[in-house]
Amino acid sequence: MHADITNDMRMDRRELLAHQRRKLAQLFAAIRGDDGGHIGSTFYRNKFDGIAFDPARDDLGGLPLTTRAELQSDQQTHPPYGTILTCDIDTYVRFHQTSSTSGAPLRWPDTRANWDWWIRCWQFVLEGAGVTSKDRVVFPFSFGPFVGFWSAFDAACERGCLCMPAGGMSSAARLKYIADNHATVVCCTPTYALRLAEVAAEEGVDLAALPVRALIVAGEPGGSIPATRDRIESAWGARVFDHVGMTEIGAWGFQTEGYRDGVYVIESEFIAEVIDPKTLAPVDEGELGELVLTNLGRLGSPLIRYRTGDLVRLTTEPGPDGIGFARVIGGVVGRSDDMMVVRGNNVFPSAIEDVLRRFEEVAEYRITLLDNGPLNDLLVEVELDTAAGSASGGLCERMSDALRLRLNFAPKVATVAANSLPRSEMKSRRVARQ
Repeated sequence: MHADITNDMRMDRRELLAHQRRKLAQLFAAIRGDDGGHIGSTFYRNKFDGIAFDPARDDLGGLPLTTRAELQSDQQTHPPYGTILTCDIDTYVRFHQTSSTSGAPLRWPDTRANWDWWIRCWQFVLEGAGVTSKDRVVFPFSFGPFVGFWSAFDAACERGCLCMPAGGMSSAARLKYIADNHATVVCCTPTYALRLAEVAAEEGVDLAALPVRALIVAGEPGGSIPATRDRIESAWGARVFDHVGMTEIGAWGFQTEGYRDGVYVIESEFIAEVIDPKTLAPVDEGELGELVLTNLGRLGSPLIRYRTGDLVRLTTEPGPDGIGFARVIGGVVGRSDDMMVVRGNNVFPSAIEDVLRRFEEVAEYRITLLDNGPLNDLLVEVELDTAAGSASGGLCERMSDALRLRLNFAPKVATVAANSLPRSEMKSRRVARQ
């Protein structure tokens, strides 16, 4: 398995494109139902009706895009799973659903072969982070219907790691669990990595003295935000590796020790495009646009040209460690629906996080977009670390100045009471609108 993963990483662009074509042909055979193993996808047969497409040579750009709104409508019209599946429902063995941060949750079943593909995708993440069978991996969250780290858990088991679930525990108990079991790898969100560091300080636990050497983070952009990554690494004395994926599309990106200024796209399992979210035309390499993905191995519940909503800058130049996959420079900038327009400026929450995490006094924060008529305004509320005391010494002014340099305007910055802002072990929701 590991040699197979490494071979995929080392393919040059010509080999990758040929490999993608072969897998694309298998994908279209499944959705058309003419491969003997699948009954076909009604959703895609209807969507592509009248379009002549040869996966061996035709450009994917000639096919229509797939959107989340279409999938939600299909599931509402044909409950519970819609018409996208290519197999009889009795064939499916796993079920997950999206975290519903963007409307009604999508319900997504997987066949046994699909789940094996999920595990394969996660092997790239584990390989990139240098995880071996000697590692002890802790998963500190409750396992619900959100795909979260279910596939990570199974992938780490298959890799031979000792895998330890840590659901149903307080943060203090999880820290003791990590210490008592000599865990070497922790999988969680960036927010929860910081929360555990906060609790460790309260409990007098020296995180850096623990044997944890790596944290694999996902669910938020923090793993690719330098200030957030630096804050986590400083607290834990361990490396942070970012991972990106979506319940409906799969686990598509990873970092390595040699490349942490962005994420690699697992191009042996995905075809990536970047489009202008308004015109839907392709953007030039390296320009900001919306990531569009086609998964190549999830034949039982495929997605073709799926608009992820993630804004990225993509380059096909090989990375510094010789991996041939395309790279998302700087990680995911944000989601197209997360962008706020404030005083004529486009603002992404990730840019605000990168500034605030540079202030050691900030324990947590919340952003509120204020509708003040023609020109919106922004309120940034910060909760200070208990050791920082009050906001004396002009801290709010310094944060406002730092934000002005980054955003081209100075938002309002105010402190709030200790422990007044919510914490989360999964995806955090730090942006509100009023």
